Amino acid sequence: MENERQSIIIWMNHLKQVRSLKRFGNVHYVSRKLKYAVLYCDMVDVEEISAKLSRFHYVKRIEISYRPFLNTEYESKKDMKFRDRMDDVQISI
Repeated sequence: MENERQSIIIWMNHLKQVRSLKRFGNVHYVSRKLKYAVLYCDMVDVEEISAKLSRFHYVKRIEISYRPFLNTEYESKKDMKFRDRMDDVQISI
């Protein structure tokens, strides 16, 4: 099985050193207007990489994505309405 991946959002003062981020992981997206980059790396190395990146003078702020920890399996509204109706019927009897 592949390693679990997590993204790191790196806010920068200037985008001149975006190429240097490639050695830390996969650069997925770079916003030239808002001056940030999204970097994907292994979940095991996230803390170490964020500590290394925060030492650079061109880095303003680092945010770690919490998407791997969020539940992405949603219930449909139809199922929820059906359950509510069944609860109402059972209560009224």
